[in-house]
Amino acid sequence: MLDVLGLEADDERVYRALLGRPGSTAPLLSDACGLAQDPVDTALCRLVEWGLAIRSADGEFTAAPPTMALGALISQRRDGLRAAEHALVAFAEEHRAAMTGSSIVDLIEVVTGVDAIRHRYLQVQQAARTQVRTFITAPFVALPPAENTAEPVVIGRGVRFRAVLDRGVLAEPGIVHDAADALRNGVQLRVADQLPMKLILADAELGLVPLATTPAGDPGAVLLHRSGLLDAMDALFETVWRTAHPFELPGPGPEVEPVVTPGADGPTDLDRRILALLLAGVTDATAALQLGLSPRTLHRRLRRLMDIAGVRTRMQLGGHAVRHGWTEPPVPGRT
Repeated sequence: MLDVLGLEADDERVYRALLGRPGSTAPLLSDACGLAQDPVDTALCRLVEWGLAIRSADGEFTAAPPTMALGALISQRRDGLRAAEHALVAFAEEHRAAMTGSSIVDLIEVVTGVDAIRHRYLQVQQAARTQVRTFITAPFVALPPAENTAEPVVIGRGVRFRAVLDRGVLAEPGIVHDAADALRNGVQLRVADQLPMKLILADAELGLVPLATTPAGDPGAVLLHRSGLLDAMDALFETVWRTAHPFELPGPGPEVEPVVTPGADGPTDLDRRILALLLAGVTDATAALQLGLSPRTLHRRLRRLMDIAGVRTRMQLGGHAVRHGWTEPPVPGRT
């Protein structure tokens, strides 16, 4: 656990043993840790050097208070990370200046193979400082949304995520559940009728564009550095984003049909999720499948909503739902 501070496994093991045994000698700690004498001696020297242990004149060791000793190491590591971030900004500026006028081979890197594309996809996200933007289309060749381990980590750093889903993606198994998780994590989602490509952008510095498979059958992609081509990808994303339909899923949504109180005058959470999917252009069959409903149940619930809204067509129901906030999470105390 303390390896993030630069300690070795034996260092941490000896320090933990020392915490409960003040005034211990190296042989005693060797027995307590089940380690040979040499690695214990090495660990103790390192702990003393780091200020985590105190050695007395008679060769006994006592652990320094963790709050003070480890707190100092953590503060030093934070200071080091801040310095590294400042250095990153300076290096990025130097790199940008050096890339100006570079040849095309310096601006574009060809990536081949599923593992290499997955690695670059995660790296692009991790390199972002302000925002990540992505087009999501099916099929998922290198990294399905549920396996994108970089996303929550980068969001935790305050990076903004915006994603446009190809409408066909909403028919993929489990994608609505994944989208709900992403929305809860702060990702902004929109849906487009059809996306021209897969794409991921980190700020205005990096972009990864998956391509068709190679003659050998391996998937390929190009990694774009700051250039006119990357600027074009940036503009393409913003154009599609402006025209795409906002996608929201109110609440966690039940997987089974809840009991509806006779005479209820508003939509349930499940009703809101049905409306959100249909307004995003999902077919009845796909919406029913994603929500674990039968088509007959879905149609019955839509018929009830049309009766409540006093409308006769799906189009009128959609307009009523938008005007009255039926696709948004309910406000406590209001229907």
